[in-house]
Amino acid sequence: MGSHIELNDTLQITEAQGFPRVLKLTRHLKKSFVAKDFTGKVFSFRDKSGIRVYHTPPVRNFLVENRGGKWIYWGLCEILSVTHDNKKQITSGTFRVLYIYTPDEMKQAHALIDRNPKTQFFT
Repeated sequence: MGSHIELNDTLQITEAQGFPRVLKLTRHLKKSFVAKDFTGKVFSFRDKSGIRVYHTPPVRNFLVENRGGKWIYWGLCEILSVTHDNKKQITSGTFRVLYIYTPDEMKQAHALIDRNPKTQFFT
């Protein structure tokens, strides 16, 4: 008997899983959002497949939007709570935005953090 535990440092979610709809990439590329735009706002994520383990909240993580398997690194978030549905094998929780990358930082983030050519959004 054994188990595999992986600590996640990235909250990678789709819009359907709760990626903030207010974070519109086309708008951000023209006039950048900043973290101050989201002061006091708490967002929820849901139905993330698998039991995801994070360090004990509150904890800083990378905030990544998954668009059709391509990852957009938006910045940093703080996970505030995590819940697991062990029967359905899904993870949900809440988070807040800590820092939003500038468009240039977004384009560099994948090369610095990820390096998986299959998930590269900006080419």
